[in-house]
Amino acid sequence: MRDCENATPVILTGDRPTGPLHLGHYVGTLKNRIEMQTSHRQFVLVADAQGLTDNADNPDRIRRNVIEVCLDYLAVGIDPAYTTICLQSAISALSELTVLYLNYVTVARLERNPTIKDEIRARGFGRDIPAGFLCYPVAQAADITAFKATLVPVGDDQVPIIEQTNEIVRRINCQAGCEILLEAKAVVPKIGRLPGVSGEGKMSKSQGSAIYLSASRAEIESAVRQMYTDPGHLRASDPGKVEGNVVFTYLDAFDPDVDAVADLKARYRRGGLGDVALKQRLVDVLETLIAPIRERRAALARHPDDVLDVLRQGTKASKITAQQTLDETREALRLSALV
Repeated sequence: MRDCENATPVILTGDRPTGPLHLGHYVGTLKNRIEMQTSHRQFVLVADAQGLTDNADNPDRIRRNVIEVCLDYLAVGIDPAYTTICLQSAISALSELTVLYLNYVTVARLERNPTIKDEIRARGFGRDIPAGFLCYPVAQAADITAFKATLVPVGDDQVPIIEQTNEIVRRINCQAGCEILLEAKAVVPKIGRLPGVSGEGKMSKSQGSAIYLSASRAEIESAVRQMYTDPGHLRASDPGKVEGNVVFTYLDAFDPDVDAVADLKARYRRGGLGDVALKQRLVDVLETLIAPIRERRAALARHPDDVLDVLRQGTKASKITAQQTLDETREALRLSALV
């Protein structure tokens, strides 16, 4: 087996451009990306091709949100000096790798993938599953391996995708007789899946339960007012439940004063803390986090050509890296062109 290890660990991560990014993305992967970008070589993929797997009837939605996602990346602190931001559909080697990898996975295995099963159920596909949607874990395997990434920041619901990637890697390496591709490890945030403001399911754009990284203070206040607390907590003097209380879930995720949150929980449990005061603290915490992101985003949006130039330059560099992996894989599988 030949040694393909890189001196600097490589991270691959990304998002589908189906709309602006929200707090779920922030705790799910963005925070990890920002913290790790100076110590790792990082590629962030704007996954527009994957976005078409369930938006093929509305490609304009994908196109117009490419720059929205890039604005969020830059505003939140992803730095092009350390991180390569690239556009998936513009890197043809990724599509070619996907076609190769499809030969090393079965339909039955794709259908058993827990992430796929959950998302098929959530979208109500039944048996009318778009083939591209069913196979997107294979495309993600192509994305990850093309950049020789060994670390992939994901939410816990995406861990089965990384497991399937590693299965494909092992099959291809076995077939090739050498370690041409590298296995990857999922980097899961300490905070689990962030619930939507209603408390039902994870934060989601499609369900209208998201707080965007570009939200105004008024939008933050509106979202927090809707949050589920404890239906039995009718008066401030009543003892309340902390478990399952969405406001406390968000405070745990975003309030930097851990001791103060612990005190609030104790007061809420014994009675003496009203929901209005509790929600006001969360509004202040979220506004402190989002306000500088919102301001940077607005400044960046005034110069869209500069934002697109970051994407163009990153994509140009990424094409070279992905093509090298494709060439190496084709050669290892004895598929090098004869003509």
